[in-house]
Amino acid sequence: MPRRHPNPLPPTTAVRLDVEDEPGAVAAIAAAVARAGGRPRSLTTMRRAAARDADGGLGQAELELEVEGADEAALIAALQPLREVVEIRKTRPMDKVFGKRVIIVGGGAQVAQVALGAVTEADRHNIRGERISVDTIPLVGEDAIATAVRAVIDLPRARLLVLAGSIMGGDISRAADELRAVGIPIIALNMVGSITDHVDLVVSDPVQAGTMAVMAVADTATFELARQRGRRL
Repeated sequence: MPRRHPNPLPPTTAVRLDVEDEPGAVAAIAAAVARAGGRPRSLTTMRRAAARDADGGLGQAELELEVEGADEAALIAALQPLREVVEIRKTRPMDKVFGKRVIIVGGGAQVAQVALGAVTEADRHNIRGERISVDTIPLVGEDAIATAVRAVIDLPRARLLVLAGSIMGGDISRAADELRAVGIPIIALNMVGSITDHVDLVVSDPVQAGTMAVMAVADTATFELARQRGRRL
């Protein structure tokens, strides 16, 4: 049977807002969300418009707001009276569009092969109702890779990281420990360096690594990464 996570994320509601681009706008929006019984999960500035006149009139910003714990009708009703809100448009939360994200970081050739396996496997599960997307960034150098690993913590919807390269260690290993400490697992290719002692699973074949990464985050798969922790394949 398909695996279901024991603690699934609560459903979210999303809206697009055109707001007056002034310092108090975000605070007013957050207060309205609280009145609706919701909790903000993300607030992103999509674009900004220039001031309407030469006398310092306010410009506008388009925001995308995702909220947990409030239904769409209650959220819109709470936001509509705000002076700062010019227009409200309904949209879909990103987890229902692009869904969970598998992040692949490392050397270009290895990243490409991991992505091949990940995208092919994601297609199988997405046809069955999943929404799994694959993000890649080929990088060179310990500092650049370690910075990218730490930044995964801040990426919305990131569920798993694959490290694809021929040698990694040092600060990359420390960054991997920090990422795993917040609950994001890591699969690494079998490579030179200390990184293989700081990840959840080591896989020799890059295509297989990408395939297993997607299986690990898919609800429609039966693969449990926790049961493979510490193994080398």
